[in-house]
Amino acid sequence: MKQKIEVYVDGASRGNPGEAGIGIVIKQSGKVLLEVGSYIGKTTNNVAEYMALIRGLEEAIIMGDENVKIISDSELMVKQIKGEYKVKNEGLKPLYFHAKELIKKLKKFEIEHAYREENKHADKLANEGIDNHPIKGSPLFGN
Repeated sequence: MKQKIEVYVDGASRGNPGEAGIGIVIKQSGKVLLEVGSYIGKTTNNVAEYMALIRGLEEAIIMGDENVKIISDSELMVKQIKGEYKVKNEGLKPLYFHAKELIKKLKKFEIEHAYREENKHADKLANEGIDNHPIKGSPLFGN
């Protein structure tokens, strides 16, 4: 089995709900393998966190990695994935179940909560995703 990769994920929403983005940083042995900063439309912060998790898992699977550690500053999402909290929000349930299906494709999976300071890179990418999205300020798609 390949060496474990670390997938740092973060979702950001300005307004909650508001303009939202996701950030993902995939590292192996301290080396950055992939960075993603994407705009995901208007949604809540919790939905953005789950979208970042799903994208991070998908990217790891595409890369052929089966030993994955997720690091997130969303305590709610981490505890829900671990089964410590129930998913009560109807809007999060489909995202939760999708993430759990992706996790089943991995040989080894772990998820841990990190404080925001430890997840700055993914946070920066999530905010860049919001700042740099192509339709921002466009007369056809004005805010």
